[in-house]
Amino acid sequence: MPHDPDCVFCKIAKGEIPAPKIYDDGELLAINDIHPAAPVHILIIPHDHVPTLLDLPDDRFDLVGKVFRLAAKLAREKGIADNGFKIMHNVNEWGGQRVFHLHFHLLGGKEFSF
Repeated sequence: MPHDPDCVFCKIAKGEIPAPKIYDDGELLAINDIHPAAPVHILIIPHDHVPTLLDLPDDRFDLVGKVFRLAAKLAREKGIADNGFKIMHNVNEWGGQRVFHLHFHLLGGKEFSF
């Protein structure tokens, strides 16, 4: 899917907005959230612009598995795997989505009550 010229995550993926990348394989990239909700708060973002999970084509759902595999790798690297972590995904406005480009939050480094 093409990039959206107005999308902040597309701009980051294309290098138009600087963001230190933790990981980038050309399909997925990972960056630190600029408003962290935990000591470790990483965004995992596909390069392709897909507004929401509801817009992900059936033949691309393997991407979700790749996101979770990367989240596990990063959790180990960041030292949050043993105590536990969260992977969050928000869909649409009532679900808490603020940037309409598919992305997942990896959070850890503290105990969560929810």
